[in-house]
Amino acid sequence: MLTKRIPILENGDRMNRFEFEKRYEQISENKKVELINGVVYMAAALRYKGHGFPHSLIITWLGLYVSQTPGVELADNTTVRLDIDNEPQPDALLRIKSELGGQSRISDDDYIEGAPELIVEISGSTVSYDLHDKLNVYRRHGVKEYIVWRVYDQEIDWFYLDQGEYKKLEPDNLGLIESREFPGLVLSVNALLEENLAEVLGELGKNLKSENHKSFIEKLYQR
Repeated sequence: MLTKRIPILENGDRMNRFEFEKRYEQISENKKVELINGVVYMAAALRYKGHGFPHSLIITWLGLYVSQTPGVELADNTTVRLDIDNEPQPDALLRIKSELGGQSRISDDDYIEGAPELIVEISGSTVSYDLHDKLNVYRRHGVKEYIVWRVYDQEIDWFYLDQGEYKKLEPDNLGLIESREFPGLVLSVNALLEENLAEVLGELGKNLKSENHKSFIEKLYQR
């Protein structure tokens, strides 16, 4: 008797999350494949300046914050189960541990389930699905903050969730944006766009010593 062969994933395939995970086991774990609104998206080859290098800057920035903020976790290119039709793999995310009141959890088979508090995507430009289909998926599922770095446009969009809609956070007169969900998480926008990592980390370091950040940690552990 012939064993039925599981079809490989192809870009544009339509399926639910259960079929997606079954087929995903057939491919390399190093390949980025997402399910957005029941459609499979497979990443093309990633360029150095267009993705790899800016991605490393974001991870370093978030990593410094997490190193000084117990109870908050960072994940890099990790699958997130949102619902039966949506299983994205964000470039980076921050989540509050579920036992401290976070809105996502880690499943028994080691996936994130539910919406992390903050997601970051490295995107080519405004034409990317990061700013269209994926943005609406994250909004509907309650991702509280969503950052899109449009590398080729030299722009950073930082959205926050307000009454079910995403609104943009704008830099202050010093060119800084501070997270609403993660006090002390401050980004020097121009420094990041100029790839000046020392300035980005220096500005963040100042804010990690603030009373605002200290109070946030205390509140996490009072829950």
